[in-house]
Amino acid sequence: MSELKTVEIATDGACKGNPGPGGWGALIRYGETEKHISGGEPETTNNRMELRAAIEALNALKRPCRVKLSIDSTYVKDGITKWIFAWQKNGWRTAAKKPVKNADLWQDLLKAVDRHEIEWVWVKGHSGDADNDRADQLASDAALAISMS
Repeated sequence: MSELKTVEIATDGACKGNPGPGGWGALIRYGETEKHISGGEPETTNNRMELRAAIEALNALKRPCRVKLSIDSTYVKDGITKWIFAWQKNGWRTAAKKPVKNADLWQDLLKAVDRHEIEWVWVKGHSGDADNDRADQLASDAALAISMS
């Protein structure tokens, strides 16, 4: 089996109102090659856009990779690295027996994560991290485009 390629990804989500028109963006880098992807939804939440950014970025990879994924959402990072195991065990219910919010996207993220080796890295948003700032701009532009359509 060949060595996994190492890919860096920075993702972000944005919402104009919460809920409201939202966008997601991702910067994907392999060596010197960069790809930008983004999209949006007319009625969504910031958390859904944060999840969608990670899902779409991972699904954009054509083969299994070693991924360093930078994200400014503790909701997504903690959800996928800590909480999701209990949610699955409890039939997608929280410890308080309530349905997990955004369970559809958490399940999509689990599928996207499955084929890769991922290092989840939290970065503080709006703090000068160049890749996070670019992902934020992609997400904000997508949210604005959706709100104008």
